[in-house]
Amino acid sequence: MYDPAQLAALEAVLRLGAFDGAAAELAITPSAVSQRIRALEDRVGAPLVLRQSPARATPTGARLCRHARELALLDAALAQDLGRVAEARVRIALNADSLDTWAIPALAETDFLFDIVIEDETAAHHILREGEVCAAITTRAAPLQGCDVLPLGVTRYIATCAPSFAKRYFPDAVTAATLGKAPMLDFSGKDRLQRGWLADVFPDAPAPPVHILPSTHGFVTASVAGLGWGLNPLPLVEEHIAKGTLIALSDSPRDVALYWQVSSHLGPALRPLTKALQRAARNALLPIPQ
Repeated sequence: MYDPAQLAALEAVLRLGAFDGAAAELAITPSAVSQRIRALEDRVGAPLVLRQSPARATPTGARLCRHARELALLDAALAQDLGRVAEARVRIALNADSLDTWAIPALAETDFLFDIVIEDETAAHHILREGEVCAAITTRAAPLQGCDVLPLGVTRYIATCAPSFAKRYFPDAVTAATLGKAPMLDFSGKDRLQRGWLADVFPDAPAPPVHILPSTHGFVTASVAGLGWGLNPLPLVEEHIAKGTLIALSDSPRDVALYWQVSSHLGPALRPLTKALQRAARNALLPIPQ
């Protein structure tokens, strides 16, 4: 058995990246935080924290920190089952488009404290597998080892640009050749959305010049301003298309099926969050084809 106070100190230091921040959150002195972590390191027989700015976990520290988070979540769930008020912090991975369109109201339905990692839906299963988060929105339909998977729905994306952008780069038509010269918006180096759409709709298009813009609403703003073209969630651009401030580059949308992967042994504790996300997804997303 590990001392819960020592585990809480470790988790706070690694989450906040500083002993002072952990001390303020735990209402103890930085010296007391340091003493608790040193005692835990003595107990484990290995260093747990790289004392730098920000503080980072050693591999052993990361594993023990994950245990601390899971234990705190299970303890909070037990307290609630016993009719006691308890707050639980959960670390989950959400893709930016879901977070900025439909997921936040679902989070607000629960009593959890959230530590949200923004991760591309095609890559989130990696950090879930490594234990960095306890649940994630992902495109992976098959359950990871030790996880349960639940379908959420389909996000539909439309490739759009401003009329002025189309006049400049697509004066006659949107073709593979013209798309290869038109600046494209890209969320990050992990983002395969635009490139996947290009490969399906215009397979002969050369690689276009790219703007890196890690913001869902920024994508829409940049598209309207004529900075580049990109794929945007349909709910965010329907009104712009109706008004004519954006135009669709093609009749072919890009549909992305989303799934909720959650650690099996934490599933019962996370059930209120899972149910809230499922309800919100049913109202906001298209059904996944059978």
